Order: sequence, then C-alpha cells, then structure tokens
Amino acid sequence: MSSRPAVSFDKDLLIRFERGLDPKHPEASAVPATLLGYGEISAIFEIEGTEGVACKRMPLFSEREQAKAYENLYREYCRHLKEAGLELPEDGTTILEVEGRPIGLYIIQRRLPAERFGHRLIHSLDTPQIMKLLELVVRKIAAVWVFNDKHRPALELAIDGQISNWVWPDESSPRLLYVDTSTPLLRKEGTEQLDPELFLKSAPSFLRWVIRLLFLRDVMNRYYVPRLVYTDLAANFFKEQRDGLVPAVLEVINASLPPGVPPLTYREIEKYYKDDKTIWKVFQSFRRFDRWLKTGLFRKRYEFILPGKIQR
Repeated sequence: MSSRPAVSFDKDLLIRFERGLDPKHPEASAVPATLLGYGEISAIFEIEGTEGVACKRMPLFSEREQAKAYENLYREYCRHLKEAGLELPEDGTTILEVEGRPIGLYIIQRRLPAERFGHRLIHSLDTPQIMKLLELVVRKIAAVWVFNDKHRPALELAIDGQISNWVWPDESSPRLLYVDTSTPLLRKEGTEQLDPELFLKSAPSFLRWVIRLLFLRDVMNRYYVPRLVYTDLAANFFKEQRDGLVPAVLEVINASLPPGVPPLTYREIEKYYKDDKTIWKVFQSFRRFDRWLKTGLFRKRYEFILPGKIQR
C-alpha cells in the first residue's frame, strides 16, 4: 500500500520556533506565528516561513522513545482511517528535542481553508446544504463502525466526529476530509494502544488523580461508542449557537444509528451540552490556576497554551 503524500517543512525553523516560544504569550515568541486553534494536549500554529501548513505542537514526552512510539501509532491510526474510507490531508511528523523542554512531537498538515471547516459552514450554508454536509459526516463516521465490525477484536478504531473536525472543500462534491488525527485511539484485541497517561499531561497536577480515577477511562472509551460519538456531534450545534437546527440534525443522525441503538432526543442532547459546557469551563479555570501556580508562584515554565474566552 502506498503511503500518503507528505508535506514539506523546515525542521530547523521548527526548532527555532520551539526554542523561542512563549506558551503564555505565543504572539510574542521569537519566531512569529499565528495561533489557529487548540486541543486538550496541543496547540495549532501557522509559523512564519511554513506558510500553507498547520503545525500541531504536542509537548508531551519525557523520553524520545515515548515520542517515537506515539509517532508510529499516529501513522498506523491514519493508515487504518484511510482503509476505512476516510480522506485525510497530506501530513508529516517530526520529533523536536530542545534543551530544558519536554520532547515534543509536531504533526504537520496541509492547511485547509478556514471557511470550509464544518463549524464555519453551518453558519454560512443554507439549511439544505448543512443537512447535506451532516449526511456526509454521518456517512464517514459510519464507515469507521463498518471497519470495526469487520476487524474486531483484532483491531478497532475510535473517532471524534464533531463538526469542526471535517472540511468540505466544495459543496458541489461529496468529498470530505477528516483532520483530527493527532489523538490515535485504537485497540488491538480489546487493549488500548495509546498510553492514557498522556491525556493527563495538560491537566493540573492537583487534579490528575481525580481525573485518572473518575474520568480518564470514560473519556477514551466514548469515542468507540457510536451513540456517544453522534451525541457529541449533535451537541456541537448547541455549542455553535445553531440549536434551531438540532431537531433536523437528530433526524439525520437517528436514521443512521446501528440497529437496536435507541434514538437520540433533543432534551438528552441539550443536557449533554450543558453538562459538558460546565465541566469544560471548570477544567479550563483550573488549568489557568495551575499555570499561575507554575509561572507566578514557582517561577517554572508552563508548556501548554490555553485558550482565551471561547463562546460555547
């Protein structure tokens, strides 16, 4: 099987960027960059000198071997997603070692037009086109469940199907790209291959034991469960202030649920969204407090880049 096309990038430039990055004020870093987005364990930049690609920074690893294992798992996950029928952007990876910092993995993707991401399109397209987009997304997610049915228990893939993870280059075409590949969740013989402790790296140190005990397994497992993946997708329309579309969204999703899975309801999705919004706000407040403790009280470096106020 041929490998996916790789994007080109300047590793020396990435090293200079990493060496001069100020995580608290990334806009003031030595190498200019535009912050494109955030993940729980990553931040996404367009760095001056690497125009046309998005650079996802993941400062997670204490040893190079950990980063290499993650890189290999990422490549395997992407390969299997393609086998399942998903189209992914051209990409590349590199491991960066800068003295005094955690070992970082950069995942580089070809940058796609911001206005063609799903969470933007549900504000710019008319309702029939939005439903067409949703049908394409649901179809692609369903392809992962078909893949899992064929390969389980030897292999099983997870997917985060929220609307912002999809890019529709042209509404006259059924072509759809999936971009959220940097968390390679897959199971072999029922065993999760991704080290769950990596999810705790960005969590406040004083909360890690609680998250490990009460939430970590549920967070990782939910992306293997069709009904929960679709729940999150539907809740995105509340998050994006398009709750008026939720009834139509549920019609599309419920028509695609596997046999025997109970349909999603408006009240259920609304409650899920409100609960998730509360948890997210509290967690981000704790992360900001943790950053203050590290940088202000203990005069240490805080590696993760936190989002400002986000409308949810």
